[in-house]
Amino acid sequence: MQTSQIQVGNMSITVHDSQGTGPTALFIHGNSSNGKTFQGQLDGPLGENFRLVALDLPGHGTSGRAVDPADTYNMPGYAKVVAGVIEQLELSDAVLIGWSLGGHIALEAAKHLPDSKGILIWGTPPVGIPPAMDRAFLPNPAMGAAFQNELSQAEIAAFGAACVKPGEEADEEFFEGFKQTDGLARLHMGGSIGAANYEDELKIVAYLTKPLAILQGEHEQLVNLDYLNNLDAPTLWRRAVQIIPDAGHSPHLEQPETFNALVEAFLTDTNRQ
Repeated sequence: MQTSQIQVGNMSITVHDSQGTGPTALFIHGNSSNGKTFQGQLDGPLGENFRLVALDLPGHGTSGRAVDPADTYNMPGYAKVVAGVIEQLELSDAVLIGWSLGGHIALEAAKHLPDSKGILIWGTPPVGIPPAMDRAFLPNPAMGAAFQNELSQAEIAAFGAACVKPGEEADEEFFEGFKQTDGLARLHMGGSIGAANYEDELKIVAYLTKPLAILQGEHEQLVNLDYLNNLDAPTLWRRAVQIIPDAGHSPHLEQPETFNALVEAFLTDTNRQ
């Protein structure tokens, strides 16, 4: 995995590149994480067979913090950064791959990237306006940590435990990601959702003309599978949500072999078209 910095507008953005020579994909991480969460994808056989790029969103990892947090730390702001990264790296046909918040950003960015060959998301229930949070998400008190500026170690640990299957704990990289993240990114994202400052994702999914893959950990603690199963998603890959056994909200970390096999299959299918 090769890491470098590029300039997108007035922000310095960190990108991680597998340097594979096959079809391309851009990975977008979740709340208070960074692109290194996908190291198991970029550094393995998947990254050798495909060109995989992961970015650190503004205010996350080693990317610069936003000059104007209210304008950047929201779905439209992040989507513009994703589009800027894709333009600079000449990845116009890349499949967008997003985890949790990253999946919402992938859906938001779709309108900017008409040549993208598909979208793959997990831990991401597409929401409408207003968002039906009580149906899209499972009741979990740890969710509040996703939208708070300052958090205690106990609150971070509780959110980390909710991001894996029950009985497990998040690894040290999870805590490091939280330490690196600008707390204003969480705060402004929460306010942005409350103000409906995002595209209606139910409409995006319903009118999408490219393949959409939705993955879900068997023991997901945050996202409601029944909600996903009832989406109007005409281009849903394999006509069903793909369940990853023995995993929670983070199957790319918990069950990387199964996760990588699904990603490889989706990238292969979308590049046959």
